[in-house]
Amino acid sequence: MDIFDKVAKRMGPIGQHQKWSHGYFSFPKLEGDIAPHMNFRGKEHLVWSLNNYLGLANHPEVREADKQGATDFGMAYPMGARMMSGNSKYHEQMEQELAEFVGKEDAFLLNFGYQGMVSIIDCLVDRNDVIVYDAESHACIIDGLRLHMGKRFVYQHNDIESARKQLERATKLTEQSGGGILLITEGVFGMSGAQGKLKELIELKKEFDFRLLIDDAHGFGTMGPTGAGTHEEQGCVEGVDIYFGTFAKSMAGIGAFVASTQELTNYFRYNMRSQTFAKALPMPMVIGLLKRLELLKNNPELRERLWLIATTLQKGLRERGFDLGITNTMVTPVFLKGELLEATALTMDLRENYGIFCSIVVYPVIPKGLIELRLIPTAVHTLEDVQRTLDAFSEVSEKLKTGYYKEHQFSMA
Repeated sequence: MDIFDKVAKRMGPIGQHQKWSHGYFSFPKLEGDIAPHMNFRGKEHLVWSLNNYLGLANHPEVREADKQGATDFGMAYPMGARMMSGNSKYHEQMEQELAEFVGKEDAFLLNFGYQGMVSIIDCLVDRNDVIVYDAESHACIIDGLRLHMGKRFVYQHNDIESARKQLERATKLTEQSGGGILLITEGVFGMSGAQGKLKELIELKKEFDFRLLIDDAHGFGTMGPTGAGTHEEQGCVEGVDIYFGTFAKSMAGIGAFVASTQELTNYFRYNMRSQTFAKALPMPMVIGLLKRLELLKNNPELRERLWLIATTLQKGLRERGFDLGITNTMVTPVFLKGELLEATALTMDLRENYGIFCSIVVYPVIPKGLIELRLIPTAVHTLEDVQRTLDAFSEVSEKLKTGYYKEHQFSMA
């Protein structure tokens, strides 16, 4: 079997019935906040898959800051890595404001979220160290683990007793190797919407010697009284040793940051190879991010609006009998029973006949026989959008139950 045969086998039936690309999206050019609508192949669609929690993507002040940054500096500056010619007062200002906001001594800007987490793990541990991590950790964490030359132990999702057992195993090893233990979890798990049990994990520090790293990509800007993150929401800011957040979700931007003690943050600055040998974030992005952070901190109504949409959507879905799993955040997974081809037909029906676009999740991310439709509420959705979606979901759910999607397939061309 050659490489092309292997790829075809891995793709399975989904590869026979759909193209990888979703097609050709275009966005309306409007001043100010835009509703989450996109044109897809000539038709307007209501979209629940945009990483734009607070609606900052087209906020007029953000657009002006992005524009001014590009006008003042172009898209190229700074033309070098941070340690060489790529530093600026704006980069340092962003780091200082982020550190203060999330309750840490210092922060370090990262070019990308995914690559950033991979590099944090690679930078922190060596072959003598042991990593303990949640079974449902994001792919960027898993890829970081693959670079680790030492041992790693996985605990069952959000299961504190399982985490305790893995910490016991890790402790025995590090007592022999002289290494340390790094425990990794997420603030908000992006697929299930569940919060990581940060407070309970921190309690385990009374029994074990480890450092806690959390990936709070979905929690930064959305969770907690001020939006500082899931550690603020759970009242355990001090117990989180290393805090990682991205700009890709609540701030609708590019890049990420890691925050910790001043000593450890400086260690990251001089030892994260993916940052040391990479060009710094361009000036327009950093200037735009400063404006996004300002709006995030000073406009709580954006977060309040997000939660109004999220709670109204979730309440309506539950009242109609939908299974939302264990979410206790704005992430809204809807679980249905069905096979892969039914899943693709259902999402095509939603898209083509109801004008609703949302992410589909199937095996192997979730067990066989289940379909997950993941909805991402934002502050620029409306209550009318919610009602339209509730009505559409009720109809397609009934079609699924009656076997309609086994008999009717939709072209994915």
